[in-house]
Amino acid sequence: MNALLDKLQPYPFEKLRALFADLQPPADRPHIPLSIGEPRHPSPGFVLDTLAAHLPLLANYPATRGEDSLRESIASWLQRRFQLPAVDPQTQVLPVNGTREALFAFAQAVVTAGPDAMVLSPNPFYQIYEGATLLAGAQPGFINATAATGHLPDFASVPEAWWRRCQLLYICSPGNPSGAVMPLTQLQALVELAEQHDFIIASDECYSEIYSDEAAPPPGLLQACARMGNDSYRRCVVFHSLSKRSNLPGLRSGFVAGDAQVLADFLKYRTYHGCAMPLHHQHASSAAWSDEEHVRVNRQRYREKFDAVLAILAGQLEVQRPDAGFYLWPETPGSDTDFARQLYAGQHVTVVPGSYLARDTDAGNPGANRVRMALVASEEDCVQAARRIVQLLESL
Repeated sequence: MNALLDKLQPYPFEKLRALFADLQPPADRPHIPLSIGEPRHPSPGFVLDTLAAHLPLLANYPATRGEDSLRESIASWLQRRFQLPAVDPQTQVLPVNGTREALFAFAQAVVTAGPDAMVLSPNPFYQIYEGATLLAGAQPGFINATAATGHLPDFASVPEAWWRRCQLLYICSPGNPSGAVMPLTQLQALVELAEQHDFIIASDECYSEIYSDEAAPPPGLLQACARMGNDSYRRCVVFHSLSKRSNLPGLRSGFVAGDAQVLADFLKYRTYHGCAMPLHHQHASSAAWSDEEHVRVNRQRYREKFDAVLAILAGQLEVQRPDAGFYLWPETPGSDTDFARQLYAGQHVTVVPGSYLARDTDAGNPGANRVRMALVASEEDCVQAARRIVQLLESL
């Protein structure tokens, strides 16, 4: 077996099962999971209809690079959404089976293994970044994101030696779990660092379409490049998904876009990887990327849930409305693991301890004494969960 597999840490949800193994939650209280970021809003009917209409294409092999129509839909969406001067659907767009699969595979394609190889990422972080790094034969470097830095990674704290060794930088904006959004100026500073130190930036932007202010959508990495005159998006790639934007997590549909040469090499890797998107999924995806009305409706549903839940938690927990995304990232009264256990055992509500989403560093664990709450359930269930949280806090 690949010895690098031994370096992988248990996934947060494995740790969560172990944390609750000896607990028996109250049977008279239906379980409300706020732990997994799985959208529960209805999938768009017109996308499901398109999917069904193209089921006969199951008789055909799909091409790894995707159909022209899908790549063109994605390129058009990118140009509209991020005010980009141009995106070449032939060379700067690659459909993928969801961002999780692509974020992992990307490191395997672009990292040259070796004792000095480093891949940097935020801390807390989406666990795929670390697993991809370790199995690519590189060392992870974690950049803490705390309240002191507005929950954005503290790039100023990164040692110069790390930048020199960096081959790949993962960023996530809007952030998981905090929802913090990187401003264009910070994104542009990272592009300059990538040029200076010869590394690639992989920007995970899968929460970019869930935000509070319709007039202020979160900026993206390609947008930052374009503002700098970097129309080729050199050294930069972005990852987007229909899972959160369109409530289609089971479709496993997303894309990577950016630097044409990087994508050409990634396509070569993926051709051998054998991960082409099924044709009926491609047609459904094209329909989803071509429509914005269902996305606006989706955002409004999340706004209403945040309004309702934060009204209940106000004055009870140290918690703020996020810039974007569908998570709350509150401080806990004491240990995050103790709070998660008490909430499950007493109220049958599941949240993820923040320390499970981060790694220990010399400055401590930036997820400690916080929990992640995903407001993905119905508004009724989210409100009920908030009331149960208040009941727990009152009992403590």
